[in-house]
Amino acid sequence: MYLLHVSFIISDLKKSIAFYEGVLGLERDNRPELGFDGLFYKLGNNQQLHLMCMQNPYQNYTQPKHGGCDRHIALAVHDLQQACEKMDQKNITYTLSRSGRAALFCHDPDGNVIELCEVIQH
Repeated sequence: MYLLHVSFIISDLKKSIAFYEGVLGLERDNRPELGFDGLFYKLGNNQQLHLMCMQNPYQNYTQPKHGGCDRHIALAVHDLQQACEKMDQKNITYTLSRSGRAALFCHDPDGNVIELCEVIQH
């Protein structure tokens, strides 16, 4: 068994494009017509992130202050310091992992939690 895709609910395509492409640097993938707006992004190994633009059923959910205590997707980065610098440049609030790992947690424009975890390639 392996992961195929993860989906997030979003409310604004332009804000999501600015975050997922402009901040995280993700590349769009082909998306069929599904009857509602959204985007697919490539995550590697034929895996995807699906963004669905629709009314959020979780809008009254109170999120923990630290993203590591909430539902989230973890994405590998090669340089966490560089990711922190980009977050700082874009004024995106984040918290560092409490586990001691080289990782940060931030929120997309709709409050979905993203973990960026440094992975050293050998």
